[in-house]
Amino acid sequence: MFEPVALGLSIFYSPVTTGVVILGVVFGLVVGALPGLGPLMGIVLILPAAITLEPVTAMALLLGIYVGGSCGGSISAILLRIPGTPLAAATLFDGYPMAKKGRAADAIGIAISASAIGGLIGGMILILFAPVLAVFARKFSPPEFTMLAITGMIAIVTVSGENVLKGLLSGSLGLLLATIGTDQISMGYRFTFDNHNMLNGFHLVSIVVGIFAISEIAFQMLRRDLAKNPNIPIVRASFRSIPMTLRHWKNLIRSSLVGTGFGILPGAGGVISSFAAYAIAKGAAKPEEKYGEGEEGGVVATESANNATCGGALVPSMALGIPGDPVVALLIAALLIFGIYPGPNFFAHQPDVVGGIFMAYLTANLVLLVFGILLTPLFVMVLRVRQSYLIPLILLLCVVGTFALQASVFDLKAMFCFGLIGIVLRAANYPLAPIVIGTILGPLLENNLRRSLLISREGYWIFVDRPISVILLVVNVLLVGWVVFSMVRKHRRKKTSQVLDRP
Repeated sequence: MFEPVALGLSIFYSPVTTGVVILGVVFGLVVGALPGLGPLMGIVLILPAAITLEPVTAMALLLGIYVGGSCGGSISAILLRIPGTPLAAATLFDGYPMAKKGRAADAIGIAISASAIGGLIGGMILILFAPVLAVFARKFSPPEFTMLAITGMIAIVTVSGENVLKGLLSGSLGLLLATIGTDQISMGYRFTFDNHNMLNGFHLVSIVVGIFAISEIAFQMLRRDLAKNPNIPIVRASFRSIPMTLRHWKNLIRSSLVGTGFGILPGAGGVISSFAAYAIAKGAAKPEEKYGEGEEGGVVATESANNATCGGALVPSMALGIPGDPVVALLIAALLIFGIYPGPNFFAHQPDVVGGIFMAYLTANLVLLVFGILLTPLFVMVLRVRQSYLIPLILLLCVVGTFALQASVFDLKAMFCFGLIGIVLRAANYPLAPIVIGTILGPLLENNLRRSLLISREGYWIFVDRPISVILLVVNVLLVGWVVFSMVRKHRRKKTSQVLDRP
């Protein structure tokens, strides 16, 4: 279980990798604090540069952004009552009232401390459970991997919110994009239109940067307050917030476990976990603790839960290769670009890289605790920068980063084309994350389905001939049934409320 950690120590701790983690956490806090960006956008912007590094160093950078970005949204939530990311939405309940009472520095310090400690708890669970799950999954063969890929595709429904049908259509677009290029089994060309640039399909970075970053830039430009100078006082957090946070140790541990549990469930995410942890903490509160009026425990619950979710989300992603979260889908995409395939064989064949990722995640949370508190004035100053200055810089990073991948103008054209697709889909309220999930899981589903049918002599019966495959098949059927049941129940509730609202 701890062998990957021991191997990872030898390749992770170096001045370069440690410096990269610090850079990633600080950058993540910045993009997390800026409303409209967040860890997803931060990873999208840095991904082209990250894949030029060594695998462990690149993952250290991206994990630093993931950890810092998941916490950074609390800064703008506390100071402006505008959550920088959806993850910090629940932090508004008590963080902003604390700031109104003159305790903004304490609120930000507690948010950072709780996030770091919750992330460390989630990291320990990652180290304990991911290898065990990988050992179990090592018994998988093509039928099991097919069922597992279908499980991942069902996660598209959970990340689509209320737009289930639109989410499925977006996921189908991702599956179609995954078919472009050279067929890995027959070596034939598919949908290349005699263009040699498309023999390997579209570069994943071009897709990601286009649909997320370019579309976000376009929608930011439509805002009318681009030239506005936010008037925010400089706030300095201190390390005394750590003992303040530890005073709520029961709440801290409970909320971290809640966040980790929700993270392990594909598609649940930090938003749900933070609201659930807040509800549990409020229900267990003492009579004198007035949640919603500036209670420290409210900030502790929400922030520890949403960062613990990061560690939990990495468990099925690393052990099974299932991206149940848009940000983790990008992390898996980065590994795929390096030729590293997350899953059971990842732990068996490259335990040193696994251990390096473990250490990077734990170190990122330690860095968050120290540098997050020390550099709080910097993050507040970033909130005072005009959007009209930031947007051109972000666009420049997108263009330079994408072109630098292969020095290819075709990648730039693809990026802008997917940007247009992203703009249209966002305007029509289609979720974008399912496209990435479909693009990643497409080859896994297609190749293992075809291998299973080649092995089988009885067609599709191979999926019910093996015990583990049958179990996964039943799980998938139950998940689909639950999704259908939830959709029908929501439809009935909506219809009932419409009837009651009629005069």
